Amino acid sequence: SYDASFRPPSTQSMRMGGPPLRYGCDDYWTWNRTDRSREVRLYDKGLLDAHFHPNWSSGTAAVRGTRVLNNGRYYWELSLTQRIFGTSMMFGVATKKARLHAEAFVNLIGEDEHGWGLSHKGLVFHGGKWAYYTQPFKENEPTTVGVLFDGVAGTLTFYKDGQSLGVAFKDLHKIRENLYPIISSTAAKTEMRLGGMKRDFVSLQDRCRAVIISTLGTSDLDSALLGISLPFSIRRYLKEALHTTAEPNNKCTPPLY
Repeated sequence: SYDASFRPPSTQSMRMGGPPLRYGCDDYWTWNRTDRSREVRLYDKGLLDAHFHPNWSSGTAAVRGTRVLNNGRYYWELSLTQRIFGTSMMFGVATKKARLHAEAFVNLIGEDEHGWGLSHKGLVFHGGKWAYYTQPFKENEPTTVGVLFDGVAGTLTFYKDGQSLGVAFKDLHKIRENLYPIISSTAAKTEMRLGGMKRDFVSLQDRCRAVIISTLGTSDLDSALLGISLPFSIRRYLKEALHTTAEPNNKCTPPLY
């Protein structure tokens, strides 16, 4: 049903600010090979390319990312090929309770209270309600969709080809269940490639950890730490950067000012 309470972003809000998370650091996560529809194929060794309905389509397929978003600030981009068409190609965030497959052509992300999504037709969905958000994407024309999740302010903002479309959803900081990136498509042989991942530093401690890890200059942090005399608590905190919030690695490098 139509959400009459939704107010589209103002032109001023869409023009505010510079590049998302300009002073953040690179983030590392992938699409989840064990948390996807059977109609989603993941390609390349980094599991960044998601292909939907490789033969033909008779429904809607989705895949979740490995990144847990709650309480942080994260940005990622989705490169869409020229095959932009069909009932619904969607981008957004969802909990583990959001379903990943439907035997019908539906707007899957946001069909219930477990997802928040934008479709290529310019509509946003949550709780089974929809609202006008932006102009429909041009069909059969490549485009890049950016997603900015702010777990501190509780907002979700979308970008199109580098241009902010304004805040689409609020109050996401109130969600207690883990939230993950998610994409879906009803259209056969469509593709979305994950890239441009960044995250914000949540504290001075987090920033210092990123500098230390970068200075060590190695992807094998466990081995690098063996040669350094550190208290157990600090050693554990440094290793958490690689092992706790995303798969495979979540190492950050400091920003270039």
